[in-house]
Amino acid sequence: MKDDRLHLVYISECIARIEKYTAAGRAAFNSDTLIQDAVLRNLHTLAESTQRLSPSLKARHPEVDWRAIAGFRNVLVHDYLGINLDRVWLTVEKDIPEFKTHVDAMLSELGAL
Repeated sequence: MKDDRLHLVYISECIARIEKYTAAGRAAFNSDTLIQDAVLRNLHTLAESTQRLSPSLKARHPEVDWRAIAGFRNVLVHDYLGINLDRVWLTVEKDIPEFKTHVDAMLSELGAL
């Protein structure tokens, strides 16, 4: 359970960095490869960290589409040419805020470090 907390804290930190890097909006994201690279790296490590969460935690949170997160990670890691920046932005804009809510709830469930 402590490992789950550690991974969730790390995931939360990745989300915070993604929010910081994308705060200037879509135009800045689209025009700056440094921002794109930073966001992609944090999405990758966030998704990788979800694979290290315990099966019991994932089972208690079926509202999270764990398979979709793993699939997105596989695209980021194995299909560099298949990365669609429009899809990445939609993930940042739509999926990350919802996922953040779930991560915060899981951290509350597990208690503070």
